[in-house]
Amino acid sequence: MEHFGAWSLIPALVVIVTALISKRTLEPLLLGALIGFIILKGPGVGDFMTDSWFSEFINAVYAVMMDPVTVWIILVCGLFGSVVALLEKAGGTLGFSDIAAKATKGRTGTLFTTWILGIIVFVDDYLNALAVGTAMRNATDKYKVSREFLAYIVNSTGATVCVLIPFSTWSAFMAGQLESSGAAAEGMGTETYFATIPFILYAWIAVIIVPLFMLKVIPVWGPMKTAELRAQAGQCLPDSTVDLYLTKEETETPVKGKAMNFVIPMLVLAGVVVYTKDMLYGVIAAILVCAILFAPQRIMKISEFFETTINGFKDMILVLGIIVAAFILQAANDALGLTPYVIESVEPILSPALLPMLTFVIVGLLAFTTGSFWGVAAIAFPIIVPLADSMGVSMLLVAGAVISAASLGSHTCFYGDAVTLTSASTQIRNNDYAKAVLPIIALPFVLGCIAFLIAGIVM
Repeated sequence: MEHFGAWSLIPALVVIVTALISKRTLEPLLLGALIGFIILKGPGVGDFMTDSWFSEFINAVYAVMMDPVTVWIILVCGLFGSVVALLEKAGGTLGFSDIAAKATKGRTGTLFTTWILGIIVFVDDYLNALAVGTAMRNATDKYKVSREFLAYIVNSTGATVCVLIPFSTWSAFMAGQLESSGAAAEGMGTETYFATIPFILYAWIAVIIVPLFMLKVIPVWGPMKTAELRAQAGQCLPDSTVDLYLTKEETETPVKGKAMNFVIPMLVLAGVVVYTKDMLYGVIAAILVCAILFAPQRIMKISEFFETTINGFKDMILVLGIIVAAFILQAANDALGLTPYVIESVEPILSPALLPMLTFVIVGLLAFTTGSFWGVAAIAFPIIVPLADSMGVSMLLVAGAVISAASLGSHTCFYGDAVTLTSASTQIRNNDYAKAVLPIIALPFVLGCIAFLIAGIVM
């Protein structure tokens, strides 16, 4: 396993430190990637335009931008922004939120509705993050819930739910990894994944603990407590976005809310995603349905419809920039061999009892620092599975630890795609999420470590 040793840690550390200091996300990601390529090629090696850190950075940008996955994400997220803008312009989001507010009793009922809706939308974590946050933010505002707490609930029912229900994009990918790494026999990936679900301990804990916070059985603390007190005083949005979104709401012409203008497009979107297994087809279908649905209601002119569609896409530019920058950072981390270095460094201290817990912690931290959840899992499975086999450790437990670690990364990485989309739908900044939500997630993380430690000793 080739790597640059401890130097490979520097880009990730630079991103985390500069993001916390600057309270920005895009710029630290680009800075971390640049530093990664400087370490890789040296500050002044070769021809600047063809064989230097700068040329490697540009090559990575080209590779990321031409990758079909990047194109797919840009289209899906951008067009979902268009869908959200159309639903808001037509009053669909407001109508759905009004019904949700009337159907639930008080703050606790609204929060439970958000949690349950997040569990129901299990097909894909992108769909979950964007749909649930958009649908419930007005309803939770009515009961003075901070947007940071809403973001916590939304993202706690994202990847963590997707890995527990074997009919999602996450479960399909992980089943394939089980088979390709030898943890499952050929053709038995899905069946083995079913057997692994009880051992995805972190995901179970992360999902189940949410109602305890909602019911105040476990009180929130730190910046989240400050955010909740701010919301109780009347300001649900954080200071970083309150002026932006309140100004936007004040300048828009109020539209009478109709829930069907939200429910029908979203049902079509979800149905098409389930049928085609592709979010892109779903968001395109939703836009077409909006056009058909809004025309007889004379909600907006054709020119206004297209203008709203374009503006919605434009609203996602920062989100898309963060995701693309995270991919460029990932390319730098891969070139430096970050994941192999960390795993190789801890192998000497591994023991059968500690392997599940250390796998969860190490792979989880790698997923957090790299922002690559499936990528880290794809690298970790072929390394961890033979190691577990040689030590006589339960294969299902170790597989559950790797899958838990990937979902932990999605739950915590404040510059990853899941947090970025959750922040966009709840109208907060990524750094607001990091500041308020990460201290809360520390609890399920610690409980997950304890659970894997006990399971490793007992099994």
